[in-house]
Amino acid sequence: MAQALLRFLASQYTERDGTERAFFAGIWGIFGHGNVAGVGEAIFERPDLLPYHMARNEQSMVHTAVGYARMHDRLRTFACTSSIGPGATNMITGAALATVNRLPVLLLPGDTFASRLPEPVLQQLESPSRGDVSVNDAFQPVSRYWDRITRPEQLIPAALAAMRVLTSPSDTGAVTLALPQDVQAEAYDYPDAFLAKRVWHVDRRPPDPAALERAVAAIRGAKRPLIVAGGGVIYSCASSALRAFVERTGIPVAETQAGKGALPYDHPSALGAVGATGTSAANRIAARADVVIGIGTRWTDFTTASKTAFANAEVRFVNVNVAEFDAAKNGAVMVVADARATLEALAEVTYRVDQAYRDECATLGREWDAEVTRLYALRHEPLPAQSEVIGAVNELSAATDVVVCAAGSLPGDLHKLWRTRDRKQYHVEYGYSCMGYEIAGALGVKLAAPEREVYSLVGDGSYLMLSEAIVTSLQEHAKLVVVLIDNHGFASIGGLSRSLGTAGFGTQFRYPKEGHLGTDTEREPAPYLPTDLAKNAESLGAHVIRARSIAELRDALAAAKKIDRTVVIYIEVDRQIAVGGYGAWWDVPVAEVSSAAAVRTAREGYEKAKPKQRRYL
Repeated sequence: MAQALLRFLASQYTERDGTERAFFAGIWGIFGHGNVAGVGEAIFERPDLLPYHMARNEQSMVHTAVGYARMHDRLRTFACTSSIGPGATNMITGAALATVNRLPVLLLPGDTFASRLPEPVLQQLESPSRGDVSVNDAFQPVSRYWDRITRPEQLIPAALAAMRVLTSPSDTGAVTLALPQDVQAEAYDYPDAFLAKRVWHVDRRPPDPAALERAVAAIRGAKRPLIVAGGGVIYSCASSALRAFVERTGIPVAETQAGKGALPYDHPSALGAVGATGTSAANRIAARADVVIGIGTRWTDFTTASKTAFANAEVRFVNVNVAEFDAAKNGAVMVVADARATLEALAEVTYRVDQAYRDECATLGREWDAEVTRLYALRHEPLPAQSEVIGAVNELSAATDVVVCAAGSLPGDLHKLWRTRDRKQYHVEYGYSCMGYEIAGALGVKLAAPEREVYSLVGDGSYLMLSEAIVTSLQEHAKLVVVLIDNHGFASIGGLSRSLGTAGFGTQFRYPKEGHLGTDTEREPAPYLPTDLAKNAESLGAHVIRARSIAELRDALAAAKKIDRTVVIYIEVDRQIAVGGYGAWWDVPVAEVSSAAAVRTAREGYEKAKPKQRRYL
């Protein structure tokens, strides 16, 4: 069965716009007693079918597959195989990340014996109320498709169903096929047709004429329209079509995290990031927009600033999305279609915003660009600000280079500050905001685009979770430039904690003091922990450069371009110097009753902000 599965996977192709490509670039795996005799034997016997890549952490290898899939606009990915037990459950976080972000990855966890003869086997989860349960049942809520193959012939319908979901623009995400270890080794006479080359055609669903007409009517009636470009613009390769549309109509464009790069940062219609991590330009225009055109966005709470960003009492939404589920959000005029196909269909729309509105957007855009320049050059001492680090990386990187990030305070700052010049330059996983994605995801990006320099921006907290991907990058000869920013703790949650009145409690990497983990407001805090992350990176095989200032960081970035293996540039920053919120709000409830005065003050602010929240119906 495992041999047939490998042959099937190697025979799957996708086609879009006339270009055909193998869907699976290879298979990542860590072998154990749940897969070594099945999938492992199949790869050993036929290494020519799918290249095998050794991982060191199962979660990490899923992140790498996801980073690869995103770089390929969801048209290619990897399969990932694990043993049963902890090897399998390590992949659950990666599965959730893939499904939340609508990115395809195939997971092949080993499972306990279908025969149940030798059970309970090593690592088996027993249930007194169910005989068929295993830890792999935990994949069900985080998978777009899930199946357990208890007979070898079940592989045929399950594998075909898996491919349907993996290649669907609207349904894609993590797909899990749980493989009992005895069934993997069983023989079955699989039909030749099952193992033959199969091409999955990824079409561009055109907009329904009536739906398009309703959308056009809404746009034509707008005085202050705004486009919110989401990840669907990137995945459908619609950037050129978007640019042509906005240049003809003058409609300004704001971007979600996944949609950043839909327009170059310096385009006259580009307002930058919108929402809780948005720019002053985008958020000011959003507040008064009367028609908001969401293209390929799923409208997360960050994008809508917890339903406060679009404050016009008469605001209406038009949603263009391949997924009906997302197109229906915010009571929108629904256009269930491919982003590029829809923008091309709108090419003949006779509409143009007033020149005064266009001038207003251009002025706000210039003001924001000046603010970015200021934040890039703060010259804060003795430790630099994080915004200065972002500025240095941005200015010393090429337009075709890629920045990768995922969690902490960095994604919010990058969303605001990164000057994107290419539609594939910005790769920030913020649907799941998963600590540990940064280096592993960057490895997937590098494997997908070896000609590009890939920068992984990672905080010390995330680095400590999954730094092992450095070793894998060396094994794969996939050079990364990891900019390791050390602020001695969890800076993002520290800032959030301060805003809630709890003074950054439990977010600094310090020794306990009198049984207390400390706060950001202590006059005499306990010493920092004696960790040396630069030495750690060096011990993993990376070329390490320590930068003690922005000038040294610039020198290090220049030097890194000449080094042929993974480079880690270590720099400390001041965790207290944060980028502003620019009028945005994010709904994080504050304790209604507290003995702490700071918490009570924060609650008062929360109650003042809460009434601005609304339902978009």
